[in-house]
Amino acid sequence: MSRIGKMPVSLPAGVEVKVSDNNLVTVKGPKGELQEQIGRLIKVEIKEDVLSVTRDSDSKDARSAHGLSRSLINNMVLGVTTGFEKKLNLVGVGYKSEKRENVLVLNLGYSHPIHMPDPAGIETQVNSPTEIIVRGISKELVGNHAANIRKQRPPEPYKGKGVKYSDEVILRKEGKTGKK
Repeated sequence: MSRIGKMPVSLPAGVEVKVSDNNLVTVKGPKGELQEQIGRLIKVEIKEDVLSVTRDSDSKDARSAHGLSRSLINNMVLGVTTGFEKKLNLVGVGYKSEKRENVLVLNLGYSHPIHMPDPAGIETQVNSPTEIIVRGISKELVGNHAANIRKQRPPEPYKGKGVKYSDEVILRKEGKTGKK
């Protein structure tokens, strides 16, 4: 039995979950609504304020989808109640960001600024020119947009310059040594 899959998902007040016939799980909450298609080998049951995920058989596909399905539903419940956020830092001389309406403008040492519009359901906030916060209710979309921002200039290992997650640790390399 999956350790993650067998844990129940508690539904806080104000969260409404519906499961359709074809295993389409819809979660509504104070921050919005999310939908996820769950595999046909998994059953989702709601009793009072607790949601449980079980599998029909003990096949390899059912076992592999059990914990994943529970985690996806739990992330939807967390997203519509509290939301998700990722913080990014810009490290480097002249690296800065600014927000113009719903477009994030990045100056990362290239000859041109990079314009990144916010996807639907995602909000970027610039606290200071070197700090960006990506917020949203979908954990997947928040992570993807933060990764796309980081991809514009990944941190390099010699000086640590680039766009990095705030909790990321950059392993530094030693530079070249002179001849003796």
